Amino acid sequence: MRTFKILETIRQGNIGGGESHVIDLTMNLNTVRYQPIVLSFTDGPMVELMKNNNIATSVIYTEKAFDFAKWKEITNFIKEEKIDLIHAHGSRAMSNVFWASQKLKIPIIYTVHGWSFHIDQKFFVRELRKRMEKFLTNKASKTICVSHSNQEDGIKLFNMKRSTVIYNSVDFEKFNPNRNFKDIRAELNIAPEITLIGYIVRITQQKDPFSMIEAMRIIAQSEKNVMLLIVGEGNLKNEAVALVNKLKLNDRIIFQPFRTDIPDILDAIDIYCLPSLWEGFPIGIIEAMAMKKPVIASPADGNIELINNGVTGIIVPEKNPEKLANELIQLHKNKKLRNSLAEEGFNFITKNFGIKRMISEIEDLYSSLLS
Repeated sequence: MRTFKILETIRQGNIGGGESHVIDLTMNLNTVRYQPIVLSFTDGPMVELMKNNNIATSVIYTEKAFDFAKWKEITNFIKEEKIDLIHAHGSRAMSNVFWASQKLKIPIIYTVHGWSFHIDQKFFVRELRKRMEKFLTNKASKTICVSHSNQEDGIKLFNMKRSTVIYNSVDFEKFNPNRNFKDIRAELNIAPEITLIGYIVRITQQKDPFSMIEAMRIIAQSEKNVMLLIVGEGNLKNEAVALVNKLKLNDRIIFQPFRTDIPDILDAIDIYCLPSLWEGFPIGIIEAMAMKKPVIASPADGNIELINNGVTGIIVPEKNPEKLANELIQLHKNKKLRNSLAEEGFNFITKNFGIKRMISEIEDLYSSLLS
Protein backbone atom coordinates (compact mmCIF):
# COMPACT_ATOMS: atom_id res chain seq x y z
CA MET A 1 0.00 0.00 0.00
CA ARG A 2 1.34 3.43 -0.96
CA THR A 3 2.09 5.99 1.76
CA PHE A 4 0.99 9.53 0.84
CA LYS A 5 2.83 12.61 2.07
CA ILE A 6 0.49 15.14 3.69
CA LEU A 7 1.70 18.69 4.33
CA GLU A 8 0.08 20.07 7.51
CA THR A 9 0.74 23.80 7.51
CA ILE A 10 -0.17 26.48 10.04
CA ARG A 11 0.63 30.12 10.70
CA GLN A 12 2.73 29.86 13.86
CA GLY A 13 4.75 27.71 16.22
CA ASN A 14 3.10 28.99 19.39
CA ILE A 15 0.39 26.65 20.64
CA GLY A 16 -3.26 27.67 20.55
CA GLY A 17 -6.40 25.84 19.49
CA GLY A 18 -5.43 25.39 15.83
CA GLU A 19 -1.93 24.28 16.73
CA SER A 20 -3.29 21.77 19.28
CA HIS A 21 -5.49 20.39 16.51
CA VAL A 22 -2.46 19.97 14.22
CA ILE A 23 -0.54 18.24 17.01
CA ASP A 24 -3.38 15.78 17.65
CA LEU A 25 -3.86 15.17 13.94
CA THR A 26 -0.22 14.47 13.13
CA MET A 27 0.27 12.28 16.20
CA ASN A 28 -2.74 10.09 15.37
CA LEU A 29 -2.78 9.68 11.60
CA ASN A 30 -2.45 6.18 10.18
CA THR A 31 1.23 6.42 9.25
CA VAL A 32 1.04 3.31 7.08
CA ARG A 33 -1.23 5.29 4.80
CA TYR A 34 -0.26 8.92 5.51
CA GLN A 35 3.09 10.54 6.37
CA PRO A 36 2.57 13.98 7.96
CA ILE A 37 5.06 16.74 7.24
CA VAL A 38 4.56 19.99 9.15
CA LEU A 39 5.30 23.48 7.86
CA SER A 40 4.99 26.37 10.32
CA PHE A 41 5.49 30.02 9.44
CA THR A 42 7.08 30.90 12.78
CA ASP A 43 9.15 28.96 15.30
CA GLY A 44 7.87 28.05 18.76
CA PRO A 45 6.91 25.26 21.19
CA MET A 46 4.78 23.42 18.63
CA VAL A 47 7.75 23.05 16.29
CA GLU A 48 9.92 21.75 19.11
CA LEU A 49 7.21 19.33 20.22
CA MET A 50 6.80 17.97 16.71
CA LYS A 51 10.53 17.43 16.26
CA ASN A 52 10.78 15.72 19.66
CA ASN A 53 8.11 13.29 18.46
CA ASN A 54 9.96 12.58 15.20
CA ILE A 55 7.47 14.46 13.01
CA ALA A 56 9.28 16.09 10.08
CA THR A 57 8.81 19.82 10.75
CA SER A 58 10.15 22.91 9.01
CA VAL A 59 9.80 26.67 9.39
CA ILE A 60 9.61 29.20 6.56
CA TYR A 61 9.40 32.47 8.45
CA THR A 62 6.68 34.99 7.69
CA GLU A 63 4.05 36.76 9.78
CA LYS A 64 2.25 38.09 6.71
CA ALA A 65 -0.76 36.78 4.84
CA PHE A 66 -0.29 36.55 1.06
CA ASP A 67 3.47 36.98 1.44
CA PHE A 68 4.24 36.50 -2.26
CA ALA A 69 7.96 37.04 -1.56
CA LYS A 70 7.91 33.60 0.13
CA TRP A 71 5.78 31.73 -2.40
CA LYS A 72 8.68 30.48 -4.52
CA GLU A 73 10.49 29.13 -1.45
CA ILE A 74 7.29 27.46 -0.27
CA THR A 75 6.68 25.96 -3.70
CA ASN A 76 10.23 24.60 -3.88
CA PHE A 77 9.85 23.09 -0.39
CA ILE A 78 6.62 21.32 -1.34
CA LYS A 79 8.17 20.08 -4.57
CA GLU A 80 11.32 18.80 -2.85
CA GLU A 81 9.29 16.99 -0.19
CA LYS A 82 7.15 15.36 -2.90
CA ILE A 83 3.94 16.33 -1.16
CA ASP A 84 0.78 14.55 -2.34
CA LEU A 85 -1.81 16.68 -0.52
CA ILE A 86 -1.72 20.02 1.31
CA HIS A 87 -3.79 20.66 4.43
CA ALA A 88 -3.74 24.36 5.39
CA HIS A 89 -4.93 25.31 8.86
CA GLY A 90 -6.16 28.90 9.07
CA SER A 91 -6.28 31.77 6.59
CA ARG A 92 -2.66 32.91 6.88
CA ALA A 93 -1.32 29.45 6.08
CA MET A 94 -3.84 29.01 3.28
CA SER A 95 -2.98 32.39 1.77
CA ASN A 96 0.66 31.35 1.49
CA VAL A 97 0.31 27.82 0.10
CA PHE A 98 -2.62 27.98 -2.35
CA TRP A 99 -0.34 29.32 -5.11
CA ALA A 100 2.00 26.33 -4.78
CA SER A 101 -1.03 24.02 -4.79
CA GLN A 102 -2.19 25.46 -8.10
CA LYS A 103 1.26 25.60 -9.68
CA LEU A 104 2.09 22.00 -8.72
CA LYS A 105 -1.48 20.73 -9.25
CA ILE A 106 -1.70 19.32 -5.71
CA PRO A 107 -5.12 19.04 -4.00
CA ILE A 108 -5.52 21.37 -1.02
CA ILE A 109 -7.77 21.31 2.05
CA TYR A 110 -8.47 24.51 3.97
CA THR A 111 -9.53 24.10 7.60
CA VAL A 112 -11.21 27.22 8.96
CA HIS A 113 -10.45 27.38 12.69
CA GLY A 114 -12.87 30.31 12.97
CA TRP A 115 -13.29 32.96 10.26
CA SER A 116 -10.83 35.86 10.09
CA PHE A 117 -13.74 38.34 10.01
CA HIS A 118 -15.72 39.07 13.15
CA ILE A 119 -18.15 41.52 14.69
CA ASP A 120 -15.74 43.87 16.46
CA GLN A 121 -13.87 44.82 13.26
CA LYS A 122 -14.41 48.07 11.39
CA PHE A 123 -16.71 47.72 8.39
CA PHE A 124 -13.97 48.07 5.77
CA VAL A 125 -11.70 45.51 7.46
CA ARG A 126 -14.54 43.04 7.95
CA GLU A 127 -15.65 43.29 4.30
CA LEU A 128 -12.06 42.90 3.09
CA ARG A 129 -11.67 39.76 5.24
CA LYS A 130 -14.90 38.32 3.83
CA ARG A 131 -13.59 38.77 0.29
CA MET A 132 -10.31 37.15 1.29
CA GLU A 133 -12.11 34.14 2.77
CA LYS A 134 -14.28 33.83 -0.35
CA PHE A 135 -11.12 33.83 -2.47
CA LEU A 136 -9.38 31.21 -0.29
CA THR A 137 -12.35 28.85 -0.05
CA ASN A 138 -12.70 29.02 -3.85
CA LYS A 139 -9.07 27.91 -4.16
CA ALA A 140 -9.59 24.93 -1.84
CA SER A 141 -10.39 21.46 -3.12
CA LYS A 142 -12.40 21.15 0.09
CA THR A 143 -13.00 23.48 3.04
CA ILE A 144 -13.37 22.01 6.52
CA CYS A 145 -15.38 24.10 8.97
CA VAL A 146 -15.03 23.18 12.63
CA SER A 147 -18.59 24.25 13.48
CA HIS A 148 -21.94 24.33 11.68
CA SER A 149 -22.20 28.03 12.53
CA ASN A 150 -19.00 28.74 10.61
CA GLN A 151 -20.20 26.70 7.63
CA GLU A 152 -23.57 28.48 7.58
CA ASP A 153 -21.82 31.88 7.66
CA GLY A 154 -19.58 30.94 4.72
CA ILE A 155 -22.49 29.71 2.64
CA LYS A 156 -24.67 32.72 3.47
CA LEU A 157 -22.05 35.47 3.18
CA PHE A 158 -20.11 34.40 0.10
CA ASN A 159 -21.73 31.27 -1.30
CA MET A 160 -18.94 28.98 -0.10
CA LYS A 161 -18.74 25.77 -2.12
CA ARG A 162 -17.21 22.34 -1.42
CA SER A 163 -17.37 22.45 2.38
CA THR A 164 -17.90 19.97 5.18
CA VAL A 165 -18.03 20.11 8.99
CA ILE A 166 -15.55 18.11 11.06
CA TYR A 167 -15.64 18.97 14.75
CA ASN A 168 -12.46 19.31 16.80
CA SER A 169 -11.99 16.51 19.32
CA VAL A 170 -9.90 15.46 22.31
CA ASP A 171 -7.61 12.60 23.22
CA PHE A 172 -9.36 10.92 26.16
CA GLU A 173 -6.19 9.12 27.21
CA LYS A 174 -4.42 12.44 27.72
CA PHE A 175 -7.43 14.32 29.13
CA ASN A 176 -8.63 11.69 31.57
CA PRO A 177 -9.78 12.92 35.01
CA ASN A 178 -8.91 9.55 36.56
CA ARG A 179 -5.21 9.82 35.76
CA ASN A 180 -2.56 10.87 38.25
CA PHE A 181 -1.51 14.50 37.88
CA LYS A 182 1.14 16.87 39.20
CA ASP A 183 0.07 18.95 42.17
CA ILE A 184 -0.17 22.34 40.48
CA ARG A 185 -1.79 23.91 43.54
CA ALA A 186 1.21 23.02 45.66
CA GLU A 187 3.54 24.32 42.93
CA LEU A 188 1.72 27.68 42.86
CA ASN A 189 0.95 27.80 46.61
CA ILE A 190 -2.84 27.75 46.19
CA ALA A 191 -4.71 26.47 49.24
CA PRO A 192 -7.22 23.58 48.89
CA GLU A 193 -10.16 25.72 50.05
CA ILE A 194 -9.66 28.21 47.20
CA THR A 195 -12.09 28.07 44.27
CA LEU A 196 -9.68 28.36 41.36
CA ILE A 197 -10.90 29.75 38.04
CA GLY A 198 -8.86 28.72 35.01
CA TYR A 199 -8.37 31.02 32.03
CA ILE A 200 -6.06 29.17 29.61
CA VAL A 201 -5.73 31.17 26.40
CA ARG A 202 -3.64 33.14 23.98
CA ILE A 203 -3.90 36.52 25.68
CA THR A 204 -5.28 38.42 22.70
CA GLN A 205 -8.25 40.60 21.84
CA GLN A 206 -10.23 37.52 20.78
CA LYS A 207 -10.16 36.07 24.30
CA ASP A 208 -11.08 39.40 25.99
CA PRO A 209 -8.70 39.24 28.97
CA PHE A 210 -9.80 42.64 30.30
CA SER A 211 -13.39 41.50 30.91
CA MET A 212 -11.99 38.43 32.68
CA ILE A 213 -9.82 40.59 34.95
CA GLU A 214 -12.62 43.08 35.57
CA ALA A 215 -14.93 40.20 36.57
CA MET A 216 -12.29 39.10 39.07
CA ARG A 217 -12.20 42.64 40.50
CA ILE A 218 -15.94 42.40 41.13
CA ILE A 219 -15.66 38.94 42.67
CA ALA A 220 -12.88 40.06 45.01
CA GLN A 221 -15.18 42.70 46.56
CA SER A 222 -17.39 40.04 48.17
CA GLU A 223 -15.64 36.67 48.01
CA LYS A 224 -12.47 35.74 49.87
CA ASN A 225 -11.63 32.26 48.64
CA VAL A 226 -11.64 32.79 44.87
CA MET A 227 -8.56 33.11 42.66
CA LEU A 228 -7.91 33.33 38.94
CA LEU A 229 -5.14 31.44 37.14
CA ILE A 230 -4.22 32.94 33.75
CA VAL A 231 -2.08 30.62 31.62
CA GLY A 232 -0.68 31.73 28.28
CA GLU A 233 1.11 34.35 26.23
CA GLY A 234 -0.08 36.89 23.69
CA ASN A 235 0.18 40.46 22.49
CA LEU A 236 -2.06 41.77 25.30
CA LYS A 237 -0.25 40.04 28.15
CA ASN A 238 1.74 43.09 29.25
CA GLU A 239 -1.43 45.20 29.29
CA ALA A 240 -3.24 42.49 31.25
CA VAL A 241 -0.45 42.36 33.86
CA ALA A 242 -0.50 46.17 34.09
CA LEU A 243 -4.28 46.14 34.68
CA VAL A 244 -3.93 43.55 37.45
CA ASN A 245 -1.27 45.72 39.09
CA LYS A 246 -3.43 48.83 38.73
CA LEU A 247 -6.44 47.10 40.31
CA LYS A 248 -4.21 45.65 43.08
CA LEU A 249 -5.34 42.11 42.33
CA ASN A 250 -1.90 40.50 42.51
CA ASP A 251 -2.98 38.35 45.46
CA ARG A 252 -6.00 37.10 43.49
CA ILE A 253 -4.65 36.60 39.98
CA ILE A 254 -1.70 34.37 39.11
CA PHE A 255 -0.05 34.56 35.69
CA GLN A 256 1.72 31.59 34.20
CA PRO A 257 3.53 31.48 30.84
CA PHE A 258 2.57 29.07 28.10
CA ARG A 259 2.68 25.52 29.50
CA THR A 260 2.50 22.09 27.89
CA ASP A 261 1.04 20.39 30.99
CA ILE A 262 -2.55 21.51 30.35
CA PRO A 263 -4.16 18.32 31.75
CA ASP A 264 -2.37 18.99 35.06
CA ILE A 265 -3.56 22.62 35.01
CA LEU A 266 -7.15 21.53 34.34
CA ASP A 267 -6.96 19.01 37.15
CA ALA A 268 -6.04 21.83 39.53
CA ILE A 269 -8.83 24.28 38.66
CA ASP A 270 -12.47 24.27 39.77
CA ILE A 271 -14.05 26.30 36.93
CA TYR A 272 -12.97 26.83 33.32
CA CYS A 273 -13.79 30.23 31.82
CA LEU A 274 -13.70 31.38 28.18
CA PRO A 275 -15.37 34.80 27.60
CA SER A 276 -14.24 35.00 23.93
CA LEU A 277 -15.50 37.55 21.44
CA TRP A 278 -15.44 34.93 18.66
CA GLU A 279 -14.50 31.26 18.26
CA GLY A 280 -14.38 28.49 15.69
CA PHE A 281 -14.85 25.39 17.83
CA PRO A 282 -12.81 25.83 21.01
CA ILE A 283 -10.61 22.88 21.87
CA GLY A 284 -10.11 24.36 25.35
CA ILE A 285 -13.77 23.84 26.25
CA ILE A 286 -13.67 20.24 25.00
CA GLU A 287 -10.56 19.54 27.05
CA ALA A 288 -12.06 21.13 30.19
CA MET A 289 -15.28 19.14 29.86
CA ALA A 290 -13.30 15.95 29.29
CA MET A 291 -11.56 16.68 32.60
CA LYS A 292 -14.96 17.07 34.34
CA LYS A 293 -14.70 20.81 34.88
CA PRO A 294 -17.75 23.14 34.75
CA VAL A 295 -17.49 25.69 31.95
CA ILE A 296 -18.60 29.31 31.65
CA ALA A 297 -18.27 30.82 28.17
CA SER A 298 -19.58 33.51 25.85
CA PRO A 299 -22.17 32.79 23.11
CA ALA A 300 -19.52 32.70 20.35
CA ASP A 301 -20.25 30.40 17.40
CA GLY A 302 -18.53 27.19 18.45
CA ASN A 303 -19.25 27.70 22.16
CA ILE A 304 -23.02 27.46 21.72
CA GLU A 305 -22.66 24.19 19.80
CA LEU A 306 -20.89 22.73 22.84
CA ILE A 307 -22.83 24.28 25.71
CA ASN A 308 -26.48 23.66 26.51
CA ASN A 309 -26.95 26.60 28.86
CA GLY A 310 -27.58 25.47 32.40
CA VAL A 311 -27.02 21.81 31.54
CA THR A 312 -23.51 21.24 30.12
CA GLY A 313 -22.23 24.70 31.03
CA ILE A 314 -23.20 28.33 31.42
CA ILE A 315 -23.40 30.96 28.68
CA VAL A 316 -22.79 34.62 29.57
CA PRO A 317 -22.93 37.66 27.24
CA GLU A 318 -19.59 38.77 25.84
CA LYS A 319 -17.97 41.92 27.26
CA ASN A 320 -20.15 41.76 30.37
CA PRO A 321 -17.88 41.50 33.45
CA GLU A 322 -20.79 41.96 35.87
CA LYS A 323 -22.76 39.01 34.51
CA LEU A 324 -19.61 36.92 34.27
CA ALA A 325 -18.72 37.72 37.87
CA ASN A 326 -22.23 36.85 39.09
CA GLU A 327 -22.20 33.46 37.38
CA LEU A 328 -18.73 32.68 38.71
CA ILE A 329 -19.82 33.62 42.23
CA GLN A 330 -22.85 31.34 41.87
CA LEU A 331 -20.62 28.41 40.91
CA HIS A 332 -18.18 29.25 43.69
CA LYS A 333 -20.98 29.02 46.25
CA ASN A 334 -22.93 26.14 44.71
CA LYS A 335 -20.75 23.04 44.56
CA LYS A 336 -23.75 20.88 43.68
CA LEU A 337 -24.34 22.93 40.53
CA ARG A 338 -20.63 22.76 39.69
CA ASN A 339 -20.69 18.99 39.92
CA SER A 340 -23.87 18.71 37.85
CA LEU A 341 -22.50 20.87 35.02
CA ALA A 342 -19.21 18.99 35.10
CA GLU A 343 -20.90 15.58 34.92
CA GLU A 344 -23.27 16.56 32.10
CA GLY A 345 -20.45 18.20 30.14
CA PHE A 346 -18.24 15.15 30.60
CA ASN A 347 -20.96 12.79 29.38
CA PHE A 348 -21.66 14.97 26.35
CA ILE A 349 -18.00 15.26 25.33
CA THR A 350 -17.06 11.61 25.83
CA LYS A 351 -20.07 10.54 23.77
CA ASN A 352 -19.48 12.87 20.82
CA PHE A 353 -15.93 14.20 20.58
CA GLY A 354 -13.40 11.40 20.74
CA ILE A 355 -10.29 11.91 18.63
CA LYS A 356 -10.75 8.63 16.74
CA ARG A 357 -13.91 10.02 15.11
CA MET A 358 -12.17 13.22 14.00
CA ILE A 359 -9.13 11.37 12.61
CA SER A 360 -11.35 8.91 10.74
CA GLU A 361 -13.34 11.72 9.09
CA ILE A 362 -10.20 13.59 8.05
CA GLU A 363 -8.54 10.44 6.72
CA ASP A 364 -11.69 9.69 4.69
CA LEU A 365 -11.43 13.18 3.19
CA TYR A 366 -7.75 12.68 2.39
CA SER A 367 -8.55 9.40 0.71
CA SER A 368 -11.33 10.87 -1.42
CA LEU A 369 -9.11 13.70 -2.71
CA LEU A 370 -6.08 11.50 -3.32
CA SER A 371 -8.11 8.98 -5.30
